[in-house]
Amino acid sequence: MSSSDQRGPTTKQIPSTLAPGGSGRGKTAPVPLRRVGYALTDLGRKRTCNEDAFFVDDRLGLYVVADGMGGHAAGEVASREAVDTLYGMVKRGIAGVPEFVDPVSEQNVRDACRLMESAVQAATYFVFSIAEIDRDKSGMGTTISALLVRGDYAITAQVGDSRIYRVHLGAVEQLTEDHTLIAWQLKHGLITPQEAARSPHRNVITRAVGNREYVQVDTRCVPLAQGSRLLLCSDGLHGYLREQDISPIVEQGGSAAVQRFVDLANERGGKDNITVVLVELD
Repeated sequence: MSSSDQRGPTTKQIPSTLAPGGSGRGKTAPVPLRRVGYALTDLGRKRTCNEDAFFVDDRLGLYVVADGMGGHAAGEVASREAVDTLYGMVKRGIAGVPEFVDPVSEQNVRDACRLMESAVQAATYFVFSIAEIDRDKSGMGTTISALLVRGDYAITAQVGDSRIYRVHLGAVEQLTEDHTLIAWQLKHGLITPQEAARSPHRNVITRAVGNREYVQVDTRCVPLAQGSRLLLCSDGLHGYLREQDISPIVEQGGSAAVQRFVDLANERGGKDNITVVLVELD
């Protein structure tokens, strides 16, 4: 379910036990990883409106964080509508994407990536169309960091500067690329990390859902393992995070971990809305 809470923290835990995946008659099917998601969103210490939204559905295996932007509360509309549209598209198309347990065919991976990309594109067109009808919302948009867990693999879809991390055995890996001017300049060696930290252009986003009819979506398929943790968050959290912070907090587990992430961002400034989704795989 999605959330965009202006009053304070909102938490959601939806545990589920999934039936064994795979197919084949007369054989014992492999059991895919069990996924449990926890989420929390917070206004932060400076904002008067929460323009973030999230979605958690363990049975479907879908997890989303969106960070909206635009005046007249348009960012709140953009993030909420984008998340709802993405969910609807994935729900309708999920029958064509089986639970992935090795060996996984390249066609299945392509189908899953295509589903996630199409869902983000649908959200892009829908948010853009709302802004075309209501001129007060012209130019509104949102980031999208979406994760679809299918068995022992995850498919990510990324637009903007929210993030997805994978944590396993203490190692932290950022699975998504920030679509920002600073990230582009760093990637091409035009500025140093020290210059990036001082740049006045840190918040300039180069891709967003909804400010145009079409957006380029990054998708990828990554393997998972028992004990892996997946962290999705808006820049209201990761803007305050150091990589060495992530694993120890994730190890606290569940609701305690997401609460600690929100508290940390607020302790270090809380200048933006803060949203975190943590997915545990067992």
